[in-house]
Amino acid sequence: MKQIRSLALLAMTLFLISCSPEPNPLLTGWDTPHGVPPFSQITNEHYRPAFDEAMQQQREEIDAIAANPSAPSFANTIEALDRSGELLTRVDRLFNAMLSSMSSDSMQAIAETVLPRLSEHKDAILLNGTLFDRIRTVYQGQDSLALAAEQRKLLKEWYTRFVRGGALLGEADKARMSELNSELAVLTLRFSNNILAENNRFTLVLESREELAGLPEPVIAAAAEEAADRGMEDRWVFTLAKPSLIPFLQSSDRRDLRERIFTAYINRGNNDDTLDTKEILTRIIKLRIERAHLLGFSTHADFVLDETMAKTPAAVYNLLRELWPPSQRRARREVLDMQKIIAREGGTFELQPWDWWYYAEKVKRDRYDLDEEMLRPYFELSRVRNGVFDVATKLWGITFEPRSDIPVYHEDVETFEVRDADGSHVGILFVDYFPRASKTGGAWMGAFRKQYRRDGKNVPPLIYNVGNFTKPTAEQPSLLRVEEVETLFHEFGHALHGLLSRCTYQTLSGTDVARDFVELPSQIMENWAFEPEVLRSYARHYQTGEPIPDALIEKIKQSTTFNQGFKTTEYLAASLLDMDWHTLESGFDSDPLAFEARSMNAIGLIGEIVPRYRSTYFSHIFAWEYSAGYYSYIWAEVLDADAFEAFKEAGDIFDQATARAFREQILSRGGTEEAMTLYRKFRGKEPSIEPLLRRRGLE
Repeated sequence: MKQIRSLALLAMTLFLISCSPEPNPLLTGWDTPHGVPPFSQITNEHYRPAFDEAMQQQREEIDAIAANPSAPSFANTIEALDRSGELLTRVDRLFNAMLSSMSSDSMQAIAETVLPRLSEHKDAILLNGTLFDRIRTVYQGQDSLALAAEQRKLLKEWYTRFVRGGALLGEADKARMSELNSELAVLTLRFSNNILAENNRFTLVLESREELAGLPEPVIAAAAEEAADRGMEDRWVFTLAKPSLIPFLQSSDRRDLRERIFTAYINRGNNDDTLDTKEILTRIIKLRIERAHLLGFSTHADFVLDETMAKTPAAVYNLLRELWPPSQRRARREVLDMQKIIAREGGTFELQPWDWWYYAEKVKRDRYDLDEEMLRPYFELSRVRNGVFDVATKLWGITFEPRSDIPVYHEDVETFEVRDADGSHVGILFVDYFPRASKTGGAWMGAFRKQYRRDGKNVPPLIYNVGNFTKPTAEQPSLLRVEEVETLFHEFGHALHGLLSRCTYQTLSGTDVARDFVELPSQIMENWAFEPEVLRSYARHYQTGEPIPDALIEKIKQSTTFNQGFKTTEYLAASLLDMDWHTLESGFDSDPLAFEARSMNAIGLIGEIVPRYRSTYFSHIFAWEYSAGYYSYIWAEVLDADAFEAFKEAGDIFDQATARAFREQILSRGGTEEAMTLYRKFRGKEPSIEPLLRRRGLE
C-alpha cells in the first residue's frame, strides 16, 4: 500500500513538474556563447515578471546595505551599492535595446507600465535616508580611507547621484520629486513613440516615371522595392527615413515633391492630431523647471550642466555664439552660390529650405566635379565596416572575427568577436545597420552588458551599433552616402569606448562619462574615414573591386569644407534652441512654435535653413538624454579636432605612441577621473579651438 502511495505521489510530482511553466529566460543564467542574451527564447510576456523580480531583488539588497549593523565603509556601502541590481540592469538594458530596435505596440505598452515603476524604484533608493546617511559618512571621512583614484571617483559619483536625486530634501519635496520623475518617464516615452509613428505613417507614393525626374537609378530601384514590400506594384515609395529622404531631396527635379516630403519631415509632431507632441514637450519643460527648482538650481540647464565639462549655461552659450557669426556668413555665401544657379537655369524663385540639398549638389558638381552618385559605388557597407575595423587594428592591434554562432535579435544583425593584439578576448560587437518600421530613426551605440570587474575577474562587454543606412536592393548591395560613412565611423568610435574599457566598477566604465566628453571617442574616428591612406584601403568599387581613383580622393579633399556653413548653422541653431528651452526659469504656457520662432529670430537664423531638429521632433532633448546637452557634439569636436592634431603632429595618423596614449588615457578609463584631467593626460595640454575652425573652414 505504501509502495502504491509512493508511486502515486511520484507520478503526481512528475505530472506537476511537466505542467509547470517554462522558466523565464530573463531570470536564469544564459547558456550562450559569451553570455549574450538568448533572443529566440525571450518573448514580450517575459519582461513584466522579470522587472518585478529584479526590482524585488534589488530592494532586498538595498535594505541589507542600509540595515548593515557594521560601521559604514567603502566596501560595505559604496561597493555593495554599486554591485546591487545586477539582474535589473541586465533586464533593463536588454528591454531598452529592443524597445529602440524591435519596437511594437506590445513593447510600448510594457514600457508605459514599467517605466514609471522603474522611476519610482530608483527614487526609492535615492531618497532612502538611512542609506544616504551611510554614504555621507563614507564621503565625509574619505580622507582617512586611503582610497585609490577610481574609488574616490566612485564615491563622489554615488554621493552626487543621491544629492541630485533629492536625498537632502524634506519629506514633502521628496514625494514631489518622485512624482515629477515618474511623470517625466512616461512623457519622454510618449514623445519617442509619437515620433516613431510619425516617421512610419508618411509615404510619398509616385505613380509615373515623370515624377522620378532627376533621381538616380539606384534611388529609383530602392523606392520600387519599398513599394513592393508594401504591396504597391509598379509604383515608387519614399519615406522619411534618411536613406530615402536625403537622396530624394538631393536629386529630384520635381520642386513640388521636394517641398512635400521636406514639409512632412519638419512637421513631425506638429499636425494637431493624436501624434502631436506640442503639449507633451510643454509639460516636459514645466516639470523639468520644477525639479530644478526643488534641487536649488535656477534652470534645468544649470542642473544638467553642473556635471559636465562646460559646467554652466554661460560657457555653452559662449562657445555656440563664438561659432555662430562665421557659420552664418559662410551660409549666406552658400545661398548666393545656389541662387546664381537658380537664375542661370531660368528660375525666378528664392531658394527655400527644401531646395538646399538639390542646389548644393549642383554647386558641388560645378565647383569640384563631384557628387554623391560618383562616390557611392566605392562605399559598399561591408567594405566600409571592414575599413573601420582595419583602422582599429592598425591603431591598437584589435581584430574582429565574424561569429555566426552567436544569437541575434533580427536577421539583419551581424556579430563579431573582438580580440586584443595578444589574442585575448575583448568583447562581442553586434551591428544592426538597416532601417525597419520597428526601429527608431538615427544611429546609436549601446551595451547589453558593460565591462567591469567582479571578484577580481574581468567581465567583458557586449556592445551594439545600430544605424539606419541605405538598404541593399535586388540589383546592388548597400552603397552608403558620405554622411552615412561618417556616421558608421562615428558610432564605431562609441563602440570602441565600450569595448576597450578597463574599469573596476560598472558605474564608471565605458561611455559613462560627462555628456560633453562622450562624443570625443566617436568623433575622432570620423577623422580617419576620408584620409587618403585609409580610403585607398577600403573604398573599392562594388562591381570591379578597383580602389577609388586618386583623382576622386583629391576631389574629396578639396571639398572637405563644402556646405559647412549650412551644416554648422543648422546644428548650432538646434543647439541654441535646446539651450533656450532649458534656461527658462519659470513655467511655460505659450505656443511652443512661437517660442521656437522667437529663439531663431533672436539669433538671426536665415530663412533658407531650418534647425536640424525642430522642437516637435527634437527627440535628443525630449525623449533621450541630451536635454541641455545637444551642444555636446560641437564641444567634443573641439576636443577631437585637437586630439587628431596629435596624430598629425607625430607625422603618422597611425602613430603607435599616440594611439597607445589615447587608448590608455581616454578609451580604457571611462569616467574614472574628471574628463579634462584625462584629456590633459593624453594631450599634455588643454584643447584649442583653432583646429576645429580650420576643419570647418570657418577661420
